[in-house]
Amino acid sequence: MRKMIVFFCLLLLATATQHRALAQDSGATKPQETAKPAEPPTHFYRLDLSLEQVDADGKPINSRSYTITISTARGDANAEIRTGARIPIALGASKEGENTQFNYQDVGVNIDARNPRDVGGKLSLYLAADVNSVAESKDAATMYHPTMNQNKWQGQVLIPIGKATVVFSSDEMQSKGAMRLVVTATLLQ
Repeated sequence: MRKMIVFFCLLLLATATQHRALAQDSGATKPQETAKPAEPPTHFYRLDLSLEQVDADGKPINSRSYTITISTARGDANAEIRTGARIPIALGASKEGENTQFNYQDVGVNIDARNPRDVGGKLSLYLAADVNSVAESKDAATMYHPTMNQNKWQGQVLIPIGKATVVFSSDEMQSKGAMRLVVTATLLQ
């Protein structure tokens, strides 16, 4: 009886040792867990935007400047600029000039900057600009039928840090000039 007990104990010990060796071997063949990639560091940038009207020679004849700060942090990746006015446009008037009805048109500048990312020492972001204005005219009749100017741009842009970059440009319809948006991105410490 003693021999049988010793035999079963040895058998049990051998089986346990074999299971432990198999568990270690199967752990060695499992793929090792990979570490999650580290979040890229958050940077803050000041964007200096200059909306320029240029003549046929490319020289600025009128400009407006705007500044916003944007962050590369996820969830904090949007910045907007809204500036403008609502102008009245006469729909018609009675013979006496009374009871004139007006429709109001929004004019001004709307700029949206979204999803900034650091890309090889440059700043990549989605940029949209919508610029509306009333064309200048010396004709009094334009009060009833004004000409509206509109420039609308949008796209993914790549801006070198610290360098003024023309990101959008388009010809003007009434002249040989152009309208352009120049952006300078500055890394803030």
